[in-house]
Amino acid sequence: MKLPVTYNDVLDALPQVHNVLPPTPLIPWPGLAELLGCHFYLKHENHHPVGAFKVRGGVNLVESLSKAEQTAGIIGVSTGNHGQSLAFAARRRGVPCTIVVPQGNNPDKLRAMRHLDATIVEHGRDFDDAREFAENEFISHGGRFVHSANEPKLIAGVGTMAWEIFEALPDPDVILVPIGLGSGVCGTCLVAKHRRPQTQVIGVQAAGAAAVAKTWQTGQWVTNEQIDTFAEGMATRTPAEMTLNIMQNLMDDVILVSDEELRHAVYQILKHSHNLAEGAGAAALAATFKHRDRFQGATVVGILSGGNLDLSEMPRILSEGRQFEETHLHSS
Repeated sequence: MKLPVTYNDVLDALPQVHNVLPPTPLIPWPGLAELLGCHFYLKHENHHPVGAFKVRGGVNLVESLSKAEQTAGIIGVSTGNHGQSLAFAARRRGVPCTIVVPQGNNPDKLRAMRHLDATIVEHGRDFDDAREFAENEFISHGGRFVHSANEPKLIAGVGTMAWEIFEALPDPDVILVPIGLGSGVCGTCLVAKHRRPQTQVIGVQAAGAAAVAKTWQTGQWVTNEQIDTFAEGMATRTPAEMTLNIMQNLMDDVILVSDEELRHAVYQILKHSHNLAEGAGAAALAATFKHRDRFQGATVVGILSGGNLDLSEMPRILSEGRQFEETHLHSS
């Protein structure tokens, strides 16, 4: 089985990433463990300078650019975290960076990318519209196009997250990773299957944006006409070839969670750890709670992939989180 990215690629990325980014905390939260009935750890990727795991991949990729590519600049498509990743890494090296985003995108993520000196181009109703525009129109302007998934350097870079997990906790039973296009779960699979093959790596996707999960489950390429989730980090309508290939070979399972379950998970993370998770960042906890009978007594790591929540969501999260708690916890 020959894959486009290997465990050795992750090892090669370690010095590039750790030269810029210290390891993020892996914390067992007793309140969450009690809620879930398992030994539950959060890997706090929200503690990165841009508040999300993708910065690992951005740093690794930008550090590998040729002089010509650095001069021409990079172009990405993002709902926010991939864009911040590229902008952060590019600014460190003085590399021009342009990010194409869908219209009506999370305003805080837009502001963060602009603060990192990225040029922002707004186009389309969602991530896939923006991606098609960039691929068909914008890259003719010149520059190195950086796909958010079909990039070995990105996958290897984010794989350093899983390397840190196994250094701190050598024998997790399960690692749950949110899926947008899958760079995070692929990097985790590459490390886990080398370090401890019996560790299950499970992807989590929003039920309202389930194309990747359904493609993985059925073996038939699935594309959604529209998506319905507040979790923009998972709001993709079509899979990516490179990451899907790795998932089909190495991922153990995939779980779908509803927006109600995601909001409840954001609420519980805030309540028990005082960390703010965005929708995708809460997906691992949402999946563990949904299937807590399955994970009873296990050692489970959830990737808190990012904390860049659109704060306009907070009143609904607090309201629905309390209601969900009353219905599903206090009544049981």
